[in-house]
Amino acid sequence: MSRKDFIDKDIDRRVAQINISSASTEPTGLPVSTGSAGSFTSVGSVGSVGSMSSIGSNKHTSSPLSRPVKPSYSHEGLPNSAIDYCVPNDMNDRYNENPDDTVPTLPYQPKPIRNQSHSRAFSTPLNTRPASPYTLNPPIDADGLSWPSIGARKRIDSTPEEAVQRQKKIEDAIRTILIELGEDVNREGLIRTPERYAKAMLFFTKGYEDNIKDVINQAVFEEDHDEMVMVKDIQIYSLCEHHLVPFYGKVHIGYIPNKRVLGLSKLARLAEMYARRFQVQERLTKQIALALSQILHPRGVAVVIEATHMCMVSRGIQKTGAVTCTSCMLGCFRSQQKTRDEFLALLNRNASI
Repeated sequence: MSRKDFIDKDIDRRVAQINISSASTEPTGLPVSTGSAGSFTSVGSVGSVGSMSSIGSNKHTSSPLSRPVKPSYSHEGLPNSAIDYCVPNDMNDRYNENPDDTVPTLPYQPKPIRNQSHSRAFSTPLNTRPASPYTLNPPIDADGLSWPSIGARKRIDSTPEEAVQRQKKIEDAIRTILIELGEDVNREGLIRTPERYAKAMLFFTKGYEDNIKDVINQAVFEEDHDEMVMVKDIQIYSLCEHHLVPFYGKVHIGYIPNKRVLGLSKLARLAEMYARRFQVQERLTKQIALALSQILHPRGVAVVIEATHMCMVSRGIQKTGAVTCTSCMLGCFRSQQKTRDEFLALLNRNASI
């Protein structure tokens, strides 16, 4: 059966059902409209010659593909068969899905409304946090600090008495931890451990207090050089902020100058400043790249870090040979593949001096 024949047969069957139902529900003595040849005559409708008014919708004989027309009046007082005669607009789609089904199920049942609560994204730290600090704030503040912690300025501006009091609080906290771990804090090996640990933690996080103006120390020079400058194998030690255990490795920094170059040792000092903080390697990589880009405004910056994390070596999965590699490419290193390939080729080159 063709598509056109299927639609014609279905419409004729529905119109016949409406006429029969209308005739059985109408009171006796109701006039029947008459019409000329080609007009549609139905029981219960009143009209002149040539009229096409009916309870249900009508099919034009001139077009076998005509769709039923929904009545324009209210459904109140109509028989159920007339109300059910609402052919959906996706009749053709339903026929394509079931070509052998010549008698579709009536009445048409719309698809249930989907629960809107199921379409919402799962709540994760990535979509609840507005942005990462190194993209939300500028790389260098007006006072020269770069992404300082909440209490960094308080540490810098503290008096010697306040510094001693802060260290004393850290010692008391470490002493409490040792006691809760079941240790004797008064034995010879641990009696000064809280003091040593407090001083060590202040040193491991001294990068928050470093002023980038002091780190660079006016070591930016005008130079007509537009080729790649690269310093690799810069050793770094940092603390993982998730477990407060070290991760260490090497930083490789490259940039293409834009008429200004930076003293080579300042690249290492820049990496050291950001490493002496509570860090994750991904953030450390990007902070070095963004800060260097802010200082020199070069044509491009590339930073690669290869590090071993003690949080997955000495605990957890305990994989001693695992090395984490992260990279950040800015400017022409990101947009030009040849420049990026040159940097990576120099990075993988083993030069013996």
